Amino acid sequence: MIKEYTFPMGGLHIEKYKITADCPIVEAQIPEIVNIPVKQHIGSPAKILVSKGDKVKVGTLLADADGIVSSDVHSSVSGEVIKIEDLPSASGYEEKMITIKTEGDKWEKSVNRKPEVIKEINLTQEEIITKIREGGIVGMGGAGYPTPIKTSVPEGKKVELLIINGIECEPFLTADDRLMVEHAEEIIMGARVINRALGIQNAIIAIDENKPRAIEILTNLSKRYIGVNVKVCRTKYPQGGEKQLIKAITGKELPLGKLPIDVGCIVQNVGTVFAVYEAVLKNKPLFERIVTVSGDGCLHPGNYKVRVGTPVSDLIEVTGGLSTDVHKIVLGGPMMGNAIVNTSAPVTKLTSGILLLKDENFSKKEASSCIRCGKCALSCPAGLRPFAIKQAISFNDTAEYLRKLHAGDSIE
Repeated sequence: MIKEYTFPMGGLHIEKYKITADCPIVEAQIPEIVNIPVKQHIGSPAKILVSKGDKVKVGTLLADADGIVSSDVHSSVSGEVIKIEDLPSASGYEEKMITIKTEGDKWEKSVNRKPEVIKEINLTQEEIITKIREGGIVGMGGAGYPTPIKTSVPEGKKVELLIINGIECEPFLTADDRLMVEHAEEIIMGARVINRALGIQNAIIAIDENKPRAIEILTNLSKRYIGVNVKVCRTKYPQGGEKQLIKAITGKELPLGKLPIDVGCIVQNVGTVFAVYEAVLKNKPLFERIVTVSGDGCLHPGNYKVRVGTPVSDLIEVTGGLSTDVHKIVLGGPMMGNAIVNTSAPVTKLTSGILLLKDENFSKKEASSCIRCGKCALSCPAGLRPFAIKQAISFNDTAEYLRKLHAGDSIE
């Protein structure tokens, strides 16, 4: 019997709605126009290198990382830069977006487009990190943290374990599941690449028990490779959170305010690991990703390989269009995603899903009065007391008191 790992405190057992789990990845049509933001990551926007009227190819560097906490941005299509515009920003940074009109599908010659899986790694740690940086790789589980930073071990720190997050605990989303089923060996090779960058030979691919096909394929393949293993985790939300996943896999408690590396771990999403494989061993920058289009208002749900910058409206049309009874469009999952009102918004490196929701079960309910029953504290996987935090906010208590309640450590 396979042991199922999980975190012991809190969490929820919620309906998964994984209706696209058996839908193979389909390559989405190349859009006529792409809108590519130069900030698709945590940190400062990349510095634009192109101008209006420039011709670009698939994989051309459009914007260069501005500092350590930043990331390169590449063109997802070939064509002409027709506009560079300012974007509204709440981050304090001046953000811009590059619009490219598509002309054909010409790729940079440096990109290896052959389907064969490369299984030899003949690069040093420094060369691997450089290629990850040049590929514009960021955390694709939603955080968008530049991956070169997470693969560079700071002085005084030690990494013992790479955890590859294949949980995908958000309802509806199956992009990571299909990636593991259809590109398992590439993910294993990506894990080995990151292992080498970290100077270890110890990677665990953590997969939710509700992904039996991915578990079977990766478990069998991992037996051929040293340093990569699979562990099955029990279905519980938010099993895919870094703190919860580290506790489930290692038994170690990640202290509040600390990072995974403080307990000897690095956590990477499977999509990120696949992108690392392509960047390091195929010279392919991150300019496309797998996106689940689903929801109870979606006529033809599916999983699509999508070029960054593709308007959300293009994917909605492919899956049957927007019906009048859809009341909410969400980028990402229903738990942590963001609702949008403009379907011309572009797919970015961080867009894991597009959900069309009409059922009232997914709409926001009116809040009821707190009776201090404590159920929220029992369910909170971060170990907080939400009822006390709410009361403190209601009574305008000081920021110092909120800090004592660790309100800033909420994962919501």
